[in-house]
Amino acid sequence: MVERAFDGETAEPVIRLTGARKLYRSGTIEFEALRGVDLEITEGEYVAIMGPSGSGKSTLMNVLGCLDTLTSGSYRLAGHDVDDLDEVELAEIRNERIGFVFQQFNLLPSLEAWRNVELPLVYGRVPAAERRKRAERALDRVGLGDRYSNRPGELSGGQQQRVAVARALVGEPTLILADEPTGNLDSVSTEDVLGLFDELHELGRTIVLITHEQEVADRARRIVRVRDGLLLPGHAEMAEEVRA
Repeated sequence: MVERAFDGETAEPVIRLTGARKLYRSGTIEFEALRGVDLEITEGEYVAIMGPSGSGKSTLMNVLGCLDTLTSGSYRLAGHDVDDLDEVELAEIRNERIGFVFQQFNLLPSLEAWRNVELPLVYGRVPAAERRKRAERALDRVGLGDRYSNRPGELSGGQQQRVAVARALVGEPTLILADEPTGNLDSVSTEDVLGLFDELHELGRTIVLITHEQEVADRARRIVRVRDGLLLPGHAEMAEEVRA
């Protein structure tokens, strides 16, 4: 059973954005990256966010991942007001409640696979023996049980992304955020990683994926389209309907 965020008692959506605005200033220049976004994502959903360069999708992902804060509006993560949290509390949420998967893998080349996977637990001060056990279990879950001791340079691109997914899972997060996770992969590795996301979704994980590729987005169960800092009409379309 997938653990709910924080205290396990809320029935609210995992994500609830209301009137979300994000304004960037540089000298006298202002740019509004998000212009009043309303979005809800429920527990266990698999959602793809699509949009052209400069549409606001990366800003939206940064807000959802507690890597950036709103200028106005509100963000509730599993029923808790993110706006009320300080930097220390935000860091704790990022480490313990959100699993990140990036296009560049972000693995440390000098560390073995299991040591890369255990890093969120190191920051969370989990005891060493427990860290290794949980890291190896996470690698087992992504099909790399025979690669514990391999360094990133000894793994294919698809295998490296699987290590990154294992790292995202090791803390049993409420939410998995994937930013262009197949952008550096060939077609075979892309299918491999998307198959893994399919499996995680079937197990009840909440997944939000940013992509510019329609074929990747179609693997999700809902597609959210962003342009000029706004969600486009019909942003709640189901991926199955798009394919049809």
